[in-house]
Amino acid sequence: MSGLVKAKKYDYKDSNLALFGSDLERNIKKASAKTETAWANAGKKVGIQVWRIVKFKVAKWPGEDNGKFYSGDSYIILNTYKTPPSDELLYDVHFWIGKYSTQDEYGTAAYKTVELDTLLDDKPVQHREVQGYESDLFKTYFPTITLMKGGANSGFRHVDPKEYVARLLHVKGEKKKVTVKEVKMFRETLSSGDVFILDRGLEIFQWNGSSANKDEKFRALQYIQGLKSDRSGKPKVETLEERTMAQTHKFYTYLPEGGEPLKAPKDSEVKATEKVLLKVSDADGTLDCEEVARGSLSKSMLDSNDAFIVDSGIACYVWIGKGASPDERKKGMEFAHNYLMKTDHPFVPVTVIIEGQHEEEGFRACFS
Repeated sequence: MSGLVKAKKYDYKDSNLALFGSDLERNIKKASAKTETAWANAGKKVGIQVWRIVKFKVAKWPGEDNGKFYSGDSYIILNTYKTPPSDELLYDVHFWIGKYSTQDEYGTAAYKTVELDTLLDDKPVQHREVQGYESDLFKTYFPTITLMKGGANSGFRHVDPKEYVARLLHVKGEKKKVTVKEVKMFRETLSSGDVFILDRGLEIFQWNGSSANKDEKFRALQYIQGLKSDRSGKPKVETLEERTMAQTHKFYTYLPEGGEPLKAPKDSEVKATEKVLLKVSDADGTLDCEEVARGSLSKSMLDSNDAFIVDSGIACYVWIGKGASPDERKKGMEFAHNYLMKTDHPFVPVTVIIEGQHEEEGFRACFS
């Protein structure tokens, strides 16, 4: 009878996992990405392209609807640009998580974002965005961000206006931070400080609160012009001023009583907190994420053989060292997401930075 043999310590290099991160593995992933029909024209020319995740698949989002998002969905946004005088195409790719998007949906968005990055030869800078906490860069892509209730099975375009389900939209903000958000259709929802749009398909009202600002009024007007254009100019539009309109106006008859006033939105402007540096490493054979510094950070703390998470309190960065292992590269964003969910600022934007490539000003500012 043979004696007991001590089990050999597992080493990923003894398996096909050793190919992860290799040229062969990248070629396989790129070939797979090329079979994704949604990526057919991705990154071919300067501009914004948007896709929505529908039942684990990537669906092209119509260009005329860019900036409109369902809170129950997740999306992928690709910004293709050039930096003169160079003619080289550069990219930022974001996956956007709706407030009510499922884990499966935003997980698919994250996975497909990496696939798109691979297809574009790792040139894009990757970002995670969460509804209501979008980065300033993300906001520059769209004149107005519109948030609609529902998800993949909902629809707000190409609907017969006669069959249209009425919606009340809340227009709020100033300058380039004006958002349009669907709210409950009650008279109590109206607030004097903002603008509201009552969209009834063939009849559209713009209700200007007595203290609404000019940016809200202008954005509402732009939005209504878009709606009217989508419906071949058929809707009748009426602009109402709270100060001067009669309480007997038919607008109010469309809004039943019994609702509650809009709650003041929580301040999504996260304040800077003590900076934190975490290391993602599998040097001991197990992939772990641990805090290595807090407070004053120095770039000398970064090691090219590992990945690091840098949390400034108002943004989070995943720094990938040139010599980082395949798992460290792949899991950095996931560890950042999980780490942030345990903080008091879970929804701040997350950006992936590859060592030696473009570093955002916000990232550089994290270090002394």
